[in-house]
Amino acid sequence: MIRSVAVLVLIGTLSACGVDGEPVRPSVGASVAIGSGGVNSNIGVGLNQGPFSIFLGL
Repeated sequence: MIRSVAVLVLIGTLSACGVDGEPVRPSVGASVAIGSGGVNSNIGVGLNQGPFSIFLGL
């Protein structure tokens, strides 16, 4: 699991820095929800390039 996340981070970093073409600006999202089950938090990072989109949420 950790290796697959590391590979995804590496791919996202390389595509964001422009190694394979024009740089792509990543998008970041975060949320916090309070409910009867307690406090839940979510964070995610995404990349969009034309018709392709990748989003990794934790």
